[in-house]
Amino acid sequence: MTKSELTAGVAGILFSVFALAPLAHAEGKPAAAKAVKPGTFCTIQNAKACQDAVTPAQILSRFKGGNTRFASGKPRHQNYLKEMKATADGQFPLASVVSCIDSRAPAEIVFDQGIGDLFNARVAGNIVNEDILGSLEFAHKVLGAKLLVVMGHTSCGAIKGACDDAQMGNLTGLIGKIKPAVSLVSADIKDRSSKNYAFVEMVAESNVRLTVETIREKSPILREMEQKGEIMIVGAMYDVKTGKVKFYDTPGASKAPGTKS
Repeated sequence: MTKSELTAGVAGILFSVFALAPLAHAEGKPAAAKAVKPGTFCTIQNAKACQDAVTPAQILSRFKGGNTRFASGKPRHQNYLKEMKATADGQFPLASVVSCIDSRAPAEIVFDQGIGDLFNARVAGNIVNEDILGSLEFAHKVLGAKLLVVMGHTSCGAIKGACDDAQMGNLTGLIGKIKPAVSLVSADIKDRSSKNYAFVEMVAESNVRLTVETIREKSPILREMEQKGEIMIVGAMYDVKTGKVKFYDTPGASKAPGTKS
């Protein structure tokens, strides 16, 4: 088959599809409904159309609603087998989450989402490096996710290690990437060890904000997408005692409490 014959064949198929749609209505029959894939919150669109239609702000609102359900003990029933089958041929996630490796902070569960809803990059201390930045660029620029959340959590062992200047194998280098967040917290706080709960939480919030800014600084691709309104980048903190997530910025929010200007 020549290229021109192939093109003509495809055009003919497309013409048939669109030509028959109004006929169904003309005969009093409803047009075939588009498949709704589990894992999305659109009710009349397929997963790709849903991803195209929703805004970053709408996805953020969905995450907030999901966390409210989770924290109140009333999450949705997730049919994981059905979601697995529905997403087997392709994925159109709505968001990505950079979160800590901590076993108590699984993003899909915390936000009451299902298979295919989000990309999840997990590393102790929810930091970013070139590998994670590349993964995020893939998630957003290539596969269309629109919300990027950097989620820290309370009582974080990596944050405590940075406060105490822990030294242990490869963990030493990882903790070194968190130390700038320690330095940003006001020197007026005298007890700067992991024993000072309030100090640890200030460092955790500072670290989330630094990670957000690092993403903007070191990924021109994501920075440009945010500037164009194609994506939203926000910080968040998960409380391991209450199950609630507190969101910082939407862009332009004030600095973390207790941090230097």
